Amino acid sequence: MIQFQNVSKYFNQGTPIVKALDLTINKGEFFILIGPSGSGKTTTLKMINRLIDLSEGTLLINGKKISDYDIHELRWNIGYVLQQIALFPHMTIAENIAIVPEMKKWDKEKIDERVNELMKLVGLEPNIYGQRKPRELSGGQQQRIGVIRALAADPEIIIMDEPFSALDPISREKLQDDILTLQKTIKKTIVFVTHDMQEALKLGDRIAIMKDGEIVQVGTPDELVYHPANDFVSSFIGKTEPMLRIADFDLELLLSQPESLTPIGVGMETLSVNSSLERTLQVLFEHEQISIERDGEIIGVLHRQTMLQYVLNELRMRVGNVNE
Repeated sequence: MIQFQNVSKYFNQGTPIVKALDLTINKGEFFILIGPSGSGKTTTLKMINRLIDLSEGTLLINGKKISDYDIHELRWNIGYVLQQIALFPHMTIAENIAIVPEMKKWDKEKIDERVNELMKLVGLEPNIYGQRKPRELSGGQQQRIGVIRALAADPEIIIMDEPFSALDPISREKLQDDILTLQKTIKKTIVFVTHDMQEALKLGDRIAIMKDGEIVQVGTPDELVYHPANDFVSSFIGKTEPMLRIADFDLELLLSQPESLTPIGVGMETLSVNSSLERTLQVLFEHEQISIERDGEIIGVLHRQTMLQYVLNELRMRVGNVNE
């Protein structure tokens, strides 16, 4: 999907910021770039959409050099989310989301449908929030708009530069959960820069740790924590433990089906079938059983004991793999 082949970037009369980078990011992968300040992670990210041009080497998207793309075509197919969302203050939320589809000359009906679809996807009712101005939203709500604005024209790739770092801890954790749940639906290729190791371990399918413009180690959260490549990686990760995050977690496979047509959602907490593992565990901490819905229809019941057995099996499997 995205390939860096011997890519370097020089600033200030030859000072290397990124050095001979070889890296492949797979289609549909949530890929994290992390490292100390000055490690080259943001420069690497910005080379993907040519906000920064590479100095040497080759950068390919879908097998085609990025220099061979029309720059507008390239950037329209790459959503970009920043730490400072920079919504246009004079425009409504709906107008902010519609910017790129309008530039691509989508018809109005298609744009309206897309805006409504995306707002509902992040829990912001279009009829309530669509005509509000950015100043009328909380920081976390504005950040959600920033994420779905990047998705508006349905790009293949989303790049995110420390998008949650300015938020308070509660809003940040909620948005981390939301982006994991969202990724299960959209299945985009996401390249995400962060300086927070816990965030990286929670979100990433794979993580690249950078230092002085070079990649020190690439691996899954478990590989980095349990098999660090050197002392730098071990020290950078510290004593952080990866969260229990199972990439192929499928809630529907754990459901019990009701034996009759008795309404099973009455008086019972309800959760979406696309909910993350963390969110599901949080709800089951307070409820013995919950009903699971898809598209507004109850499809089954999840029992706490079933979920605990599932988590136990996954932990046993992980411990077995680590001990091998």
